[in-house]
Amino acid sequence: MQIIKESLGSNTAAYLQGYLREKDPDNPDHVYPAMIVVPGGSYTHIPEQQAETLAMAFANMGYQAFYLRYSFVDEKQPLHPAPLIELAKSMSLLRQKASEWLIDPERIAIAGFSVGGHIAALYNDYWHSQWLTEQAAVTADEIQPQAILLGYPVISPKLGFPVKEGMLAQWTDDPDTIAADEHVNAQNVPTFIWATTDDPLVPSANSLAYANALGQAKIPFELHLFRHGPHGLALANHLTAWKRDANQPHVAHWLKLAEEWLNATL
Repeated sequence: MQIIKESLGSNTAAYLQGYLREKDPDNPDHVYPAMIVVPGGSYTHIPEQQAETLAMAFANMGYQAFYLRYSFVDEKQPLHPAPLIELAKSMSLLRQKASEWLIDPERIAIAGFSVGGHIAALYNDYWHSQWLTEQAAVTADEIQPQAILLGYPVISPKLGFPVKEGMLAQWTDDPDTIAADEHVNAQNVPTFIWATTDDPLVPSANSLAYANALGQAKIPFELHLFRHGPHGLALANHLTAWKRDANQPHVAHWLKLAEEWLNATL
């Protein structure tokens, strides 16, 4: 496996890290689907070890897997739309290097977790928008995803997160533009969502609101709400458990469910 790290510009700390399968000598023309993991971290950091573990889980499914280290609030204020622009540049980079990185350009998905889910959900709403393609210096065809996965996502600042005073002002000067459930449209792509109903940090109302908006727009989606689990579960097993209660074998089924869904969608 080859590990690569690609900067997303000279004026940003953002980068894309990839875990790439080598060419199969017995099947030299084979290409793989790709997955970009967008990790959480409250827009202040990303948990890099968790991000790598999530990326490797998709690599083990047969994906060319990446994670995005996007800009944080102490680097850009207001932060948005910088993470969306960085994700757009990442998508374009995968297609530019599809031959070199053995990627099928028609099978690229994004998996966002917590505020990374916020980025992915907003990207799902806006990928085709002129303002985004212009600011990222790309075309819509270059950056269209084929599927979106959302794990315990932040969807709207109106639905319970953030709670700290002053944090939202660091995110945006126009909160309505980052309420992802309010911008779902006919261009959104199939979406898989999972969360826990008693998440104490990001209410499951976020996932329900986005699923409802997708349904209203007639966008294919799948929603799984598990009875119990703390925020930030990632794989929900011993590999990513940050405390005993974050090892949730039942919730860990989300990954197999997502794999089955991806196989039917991509």
